[in-house]
Amino acid sequence: MIEFGVLGPLEVRRDGVAVAMKPAKWRRLLALLLCRAGEPVEVPALIEALWNGRPPASARKNLQCYVHRLRRSIAGQEHIVHSAAGYAIIVGVDQMDALRFADLVDRGQGAYDRGDLESAGALLRQALKLWRGTPYADVSDVPFVTQEVLRLEEARLRAQELNVSVDLELGRHSALIGELGRLATAHPYRERLRYYWMLALYRSGRQAEALEVFRDTRALLIEELGIEPGPELRALNEQILRSDPALGPTRAAGPVEVRPGLPVPRQLPSDVPAFTGRASVLHALDRLLPDDGTAPAGAVAIPLLSGTAGVGKTTLAVHWAHRVAARFPDGQLYVNLRGFDPNGPVMTPGEAVRGFLHALGVPADDISPALDAQVALYRSLLAGRRVLVVLDNARDAEQVRPLLPGSSGCAAVVTSREQLTGLVAMEGACPLTVDLLTAAESRQLLAGRLGAGRVAAEPQAVEEIVARARDCPWRWRSWRRGPPPGPRSRSRPWPTR
Repeated sequence: MIEFGVLGPLEVRRDGVAVAMKPAKWRRLLALLLCRAGEPVEVPALIEALWNGRPPASARKNLQCYVHRLRRSIAGQEHIVHSAAGYAIIVGVDQMDALRFADLVDRGQGAYDRGDLESAGALLRQALKLWRGTPYADVSDVPFVTQEVLRLEEARLRAQELNVSVDLELGRHSALIGELGRLATAHPYRERLRYYWMLALYRSGRQAEALEVFRDTRALLIEELGIEPGPELRALNEQILRSDPALGPTRAAGPVEVRPGLPVPRQLPSDVPAFTGRASVLHALDRLLPDDGTAPAGAVAIPLLSGTAGVGKTTLAVHWAHRVAARFPDGQLYVNLRGFDPNGPVMTPGEAVRGFLHALGVPADDISPALDAQVALYRSLLAGRRVLVVLDNARDAEQVRPLLPGSSGCAAVVTSREQLTGLVAMEGACPLTVDLLTAAESRQLLAGRLGAGRVAAEPQAVEEIVARARDCPWRWRSWRRGPPPGPRSRSRPWPTR
């Protein structure tokens, strides 16, 4: 059986084995015929396209020779026929990927019109998997072929839009965000894609980002085309601004394609023994979680702990995470983003999300190299689950944003030396400042680590430790890691940085 592939570089296969088509004129002729599969192409049009408008005197005879050799190469007089109208290539739907694509999309559209969304989605995904790249990639310089390439690309984009519409109706909005961002960037004037992108963000509890997409779209259209967004996009923006209940999913969320029996990650570092102080901050953290451990509908709880180096942000975040771990039965994820680590490079969002995907049981071979796809898969795996994510030592909001869950059953606690105002403004993070321990809390900490008797026996040394630690927070961090070796002396100094 002969098969033709045009949804990518032109290829011919006989019984699954590639057929060599090296002569350029053969490939051009085959591409020209496949562009009009089943329809005759006039001889003058073929000659014009094969020689780019400068045919030799022997062009008609040469064309006949090329057709003869092409017939022999693809094994069959029946595939390339000649009539008074010209030459035509006869292929069935199962013999050419572009025809299979069109058939699957038509069937998917029919299923969608009947309300069978699951079948529609399956057919559309099957159709889109046929694509290997730009159609006729190695012969697309022929004007005759270029028109067909544009037609196929438009058909693919319509199929992608329909597939997105199906998934949105099935409630799979969180998994679509990355793909929609990529598509909208690749086709910036396609308002339908921007519409779906805004809707997916809003339904994932990311209202601010949805509104930002509209602002960016409006600025782009005004600057580049001198026009305002269309009425549908403007109406959606107004609905999002007033949190219109009509924007909710039209039906209950369908099952996200995730693996059964996902592992439950327990990545938290060990808690600090005899944790002391921070009562007010811990109370504020607890208040961010309702009694059932989830954030308000559509939102993700994002406490942001900021403070100077060595003040104890990580210790506090890890301690609190252990305190509330029972509220997140589907696991706890932890990553040190190394935002200010002098001993190593800052971790990229891609590195962090790949680590999370591995912890959630995704094999390395199943992880896309594209960050948007990684983030979409990560949020899909967390959708409908209750997972706590600890993002420690963040450098900026851009490093954190891709790592935030999209499901309101999850929470993410972030620590940073910076205030990360962008995270507060756009993601609704709750800023909490971590200050130095008070003098009383410091003495209580020392008593817990060294023993109340020793602290009472050496009050002067204790006061000196507390005073110096408050002057140099990084020294306090060293003391918190373990008990000091004993009273300060020339042979046994205090720990230094």
